Amino acid sequence: MHANIHPIYDCLTPRHEREARLGQRGKVLWLTGLSGAGKSTIAAGLEQRLFREGFFAQVLDGDNIRTGINSNLGFSPESRLENIRRIAEVAKLYLISGIITVNCFISPAREMRELAKAIIGASDFIEIYINAPLDVCEQRDVKGLYQKARRGEIKEFTGVDAPYEHPEKPALEIHTAETTIDAAVETAFQFLLPLITLKQSLDSIRTGV
Repeated sequence: MHANIHPIYDCLTPRHEREARLGQRGKVLWLTGLSGAGKSTIAAGLEQRLFREGFFAQVLDGDNIRTGINSNLGFSPESRLENIRRIAEVAKLYLISGIITVNCFISPAREMRELAKAIIGASDFIEIYINAPLDVCEQRDVKGLYQKARRGEIKEFTGVDAPYEHPEKPALEIHTAETTIDAAVETAFQFLLPLITLKQSLDSIRTGV
């Protein structure tokens, strides 16, 4: 950290008070998987499900990050690592504010995901592996990216000419070739619910207060 830069976190409203105001615990979900596995679709459905249940969440994905804060980055290994570093720092700011952040990024290397976990903190980082076989992802290929990669128009495309390192011990794994999007969203929501519900809120639900 630069000697002349001093974070003001200690002067701000504490995280636990922000969480109490929002009625939730902030967490960072990290959805990883191949392009076409269903990360963004599940993230959008999960955000809507959380909102309907009174939770406040923010989705971060390639489309709203690479057209904005990371618009100057390419897809080299170095740029991809910096992309993940910046995303993790943004997610950490949301976390401190008590917000649930749903991140959906291929983040193909374990090194990238470990960097994100280190920035965010292991206790608040929830890795979710959106698992779909490469052939299924290519069949979906809604953006035509695999076709372009196969023609050589996109270089270093994950799954084609760049590797994907699957998570070894994800907190949750969802096989999207074997389930519907609605079922996948519900699985993620039910897994997340006890992790984001404040004890006093959970007590109120149980007692009907």
